[in-house]
Amino acid sequence: MQLNAEDGGKRKFIMVQLPEVCAEGTEAAKAGYANICEIGKERIRRAGEKIKEEIKAANAQLKLGEDPKQVPDIGFRVLKVDDSNMNDVYYAAGDYTQDMLAMTESNIKADRTDLDLLFGCLLDWGLPLSMPHSQETIDGFTVHTYNGGDLVACFEENVSEKAIREIAARKPLRAVFRDSSFTSSPEKINVFEIFKLLAPNTTVRVI
Repeated sequence: MQLNAEDGGKRKFIMVQLPEVCAEGTEAAKAGYANICEIGKERIRRAGEKIKEEIKAANAQLKLGEDPKQVPDIGFRVLKVDDSNMNDVYYAAGDYTQDMLAMTESNIKADRTDLDLLFGCLLDWGLPLSMPHSQETIDGFTVHTYNGGDLVACFEENVSEKAIREIAARKPLRAVFRDSSFTSSPEKINVFEIFKLLAPNTTVRVI
């Protein structure tokens, strides 16, 4: 970040840290940091703010004709390595019993959030994890847009046709929903038909 501030570069970096717990009684623990990762995030925040303030101070003392320095991108995204979002399947189809059907209602692990699913899809599609992400509500359903339309996702239950048509009308490169977004197979088929009509070049996936 400092080098980018000095020469206007656009260098990128990845930092990796094991979540080593801050021992009880240490200064870090007393300051409220649960692990080393939390300390690392705060150090990056402070470094970015320091660079920003230094540039502001330097720009306030410019000589006539000098161009002001631009503040580099000091934002960062924090990701956690985890296992698959999908439930593990240990049984062949013929091994399932009536009592086990309730377990198969959703193929997604119960503790996963929308962002877990979104970033899982980005990995599956080989998309970079550093692009802009926005979130909005369409007809009462939360919709995620990644990099201006490289991918649009809605992981809500029982998504309305109005919301699906609005997503399709934007003609994203990729669209993804979860299986439980639809109450029946005909509804799921209808989604693909809507995209064929409104956005034939969009790749649609249901997870």
